[in-house]
Amino acid sequence: MTISNWRCGKFSIPLDKPCVMGIVNVTPDSFSDGGRWSTKDRAVEHALQLQKEGADILDIGGESTRPGAKEVSLNEELDRVIPVIEELSHCGLPISVDTSKPQVMKEAVKAGASIVNDVFALQAPGAKEVVAQEDCGVCLMHIQGTPCLMQRNPKYDDLMQEVKSFLLTQTQQLETLGVESERICLDPGFGFGKTVSQNFELLNKAKEFVQLGYPVLYGMSRKSSLGRVTGINVPSERMVASVVAHLIAVQNGVQIIRVHDVAATVQALKIWNSTQYYKELL
Repeated sequence: MTISNWRCGKFSIPLDKPCVMGIVNVTPDSFSDGGRWSTKDRAVEHALQLQKEGADILDIGGESTRPGAKEVSLNEELDRVIPVIEELSHCGLPISVDTSKPQVMKEAVKAGASIVNDVFALQAPGAKEVVAQEDCGVCLMHIQGTPCLMQRNPKYDDLMQEVKSFLLTQTQQLETLGVESERICLDPGFGFGKTVSQNFELLNKAKEFVQLGYPVLYGMSRKSSLGRVTGINVPSERMVASVVAHLIAVQNGVQIIRVHDVAATVQALKIWNSTQYYKELL
């Protein structure tokens, strides 16, 4: 199976070249930029700036999933993300909602979101049914534990096999409910219940996920594992490390990368693309 386009509602996202998903955190406590875009106007302004910088998708999140993060109530998350999605719904880009709550998924799609991006891969009761009922794309991510506890002592007997098996099981359950494979994207969950070594194994072996046939997303932007390797403790100063990590993912066939630093990533991808499509250059 080879999927050439990720089908997300009214959008059909080509996968022949890497896609950049720009992060818009409408939260006060995200690990890298918490609080900077926590009002509707600031979040919309930031999202439109990411669009100008070349983002292909905008990912709107109202609940931090950083290590140690606490849960946000349903009403608070709705209040954070729905007005932003409504405002951005006519910007011309696919809008993704980063949530694990079925009610938020449903309201976000109603407000104009075309993608559900769930770090728990639709494990909440009713989440799979919401996605099955809506004509949206979905990204299923692997996580061990919960954001509050995931980094305390992650253990695997066989990291790659366990992550792949989990993602395929969730995918098969969705397909049983009638969700077409063209709507499903997989994310191995870099930084979510993995050690530094395990995270870099996921990056080194990214082709194994691509070979499953579904679109694959990697989100490594400013993650602490990059800081551990580079010695850079401030997340916002990990731009170079983030760009390099995502280029490695792209070289291994990953089609979608989720980033904070859209402009720098787009520049890097233009150079990389030129080595792949140089015959199209003037």
